Amino acid sequence: MMPARDAVLLVALCAAWGFAQVTMKWGGEGISPLVQAGLRSALAIPFILLWCRLRGVTVFRRDGTLPAGLLAGLLFSAEFWAIFRALELTSAARVVVLLYTAPFFAVIGAHFLVPGDRLTRRKLAGIVIAFASVPVLFADRLGAPGDGALMGDLIGLASGLFWAGTMVTIKASGLTRIASERTLLYQLAVSSLLIPLGYAIGERGVFDPTARVLGSLAFQVLGVAVVSYLAWFWLVRRHAASAFAPFLFLTPAFGVGCGWLLLGEAVTPALLASLLLVGAGIWVINRGE
Repeated sequence: MMPARDAVLLVALCAAWGFAQVTMKWGGEGISPLVQAGLRSALAIPFILLWCRLRGVTVFRRDGTLPAGLLAGLLFSAEFWAIFRALELTSAARVVVLLYTAPFFAVIGAHFLVPGDRLTRRKLAGIVIAFASVPVLFADRLGAPGDGALMGDLIGLASGLFWAGTMVTIKASGLTRIASERTLLYQLAVSSLLIPLGYAIGERGVFDPTARVLGSLAFQVLGVAVVSYLAWFWLVRRHAASAFAPFLFLTPAFGVGCGWLLLGEAVTPALLASLLLVGAGIWVINRGE
């Protein structure tokens, strides 16, 4: 059983990740999507390198993980571009629910690519329940004016697919055998290249650096990419994967709540039904784990 202190920390992390969707949307008021995603990673790298130095983690080592690390970095980059782009077009609440289809995509991918991680009847039932959330959530877009919101939802769903690809890449490669900080650095280093890519394709970059925009970016860098990820790795080292199962539903729930409270986003019946279906799918997949 997870100690109360660790459980409180995990709940705080879920709340931070849910709130992060709001800060990304705020950041988009003054920073274009690719540049914001790249800045988030580039500014976090020095802090992670300092942490590695203090902890004695060797960063540069020839161990054959470079190809997998680069692939994980590309998928990580695509995931965060998709999140930032989707947040320009649709609500933070909808994006966070669609993003959390990732574990179910990952279960399917692991069945084919990770030895011993087979798709059981229970997992399949959880996937069917969770993916029922997608048509439910998209249903209230049908017949709506062409304002780009449907495209935002589709890109939000793609972010979940990219995140799943990152998870499967890590599980199916040598990245599982190296320090988690090194895996994170692969992802941050590759995704930092989104900055020049954004400018190259004509994005405006940092075009309105208000206090809220810069504060949102600071939270994404320090609060999420540095502190929350390092805390997550610390928890993962201390506990079995099954211990995290009861908490997996909290991040999309916090995301929906933050979107409603801080952005005034509508919490529609379709959104609530989708959130509950994702939560039910998580519970079914992890039942008995």
